[in-house]
Amino acid sequence: MSKKGIDVEIDRLTNSIENSITGEVFDTKVVRLDKSDKKDITPAEWLFDWEAELDLSNREVFKLTTANNPKIIHGLLSVEDKSDHIFIHLVESANFNKGTNKMYFGVAGNLFSFACKVSFEKGYEGYVAFDSKSALIEHYKKKLGATHFKGQRMYIDTVNALKLVKKYFKD
Repeated sequence: MSKKGIDVEIDRLTNSIENSITGEVFDTKVVRLDKSDKKDITPAEWLFDWEAELDLSNREVFKLTTANNPKIIHGLLSVEDKSDHIFIHLVESANFNKGTNKMYFGVAGNLFSFACKVSFEKGYEGYVAFDSKSALIEHYKKKLGATHFKGQRMYIDTVNALKLVKKYFKD
């Protein structure tokens, strides 16, 4: 990937993930992925090199699964603790959750919400930053309430982070 920037579509903000055909909603879990989980990631099924991402000591990688089927990874997230905010390096939905025939809505929104939740837990008031693909800046403003800072950099502030967290997390 030569051009940097988050380019995942926020299809729908749901209260979990939602089956695109039946509308059934599934409770999700976001848990840290560690090096022993590499076997669960088939490189051909992902756009980004998640194994390399796991090897970076300054980043944490998380996986999104459903509560009742933790073996199937619906999406992945790579973040870095910047001491006053969380920086999202990568977000990706599994291949079966991309495009017009995706199986589930809400995966990317769930992962952005989780980053906001981590920011609140660390005392950063929900602040999350990321670099967007230029073509998606307006999309992230509209869907996430993100603010365009400069260049491709965007951030989610406390008010909008709280909206996302309340949407996806009950506690």
